[in-house]
Amino acid sequence: MLTAKIGENAGLVWNALQGGDLTTEALKKATKLKVADLNLALGWLAREGKIAFDVNEKETTVSLI
Repeated sequence: MLTAKIGENAGLVWNALQGGDLTTEALKKATKLKVADLNLALGWLAREGKIAFDVNEKETTVSLI
């Protein structure tokens, strides 16, 4: 089921962020997720209120709340 896979990927992202804030590019490398899968996982965590985004002109940084 797709929902289960998104949840698993959200766990990968959560674990990667335990070490500190990461850019979306660094998260992609750390988790080895495709862009679409990373975005779904980020959406899951954002909806749950577990992450925050810092967006600037060059990159987006994600952090745990």
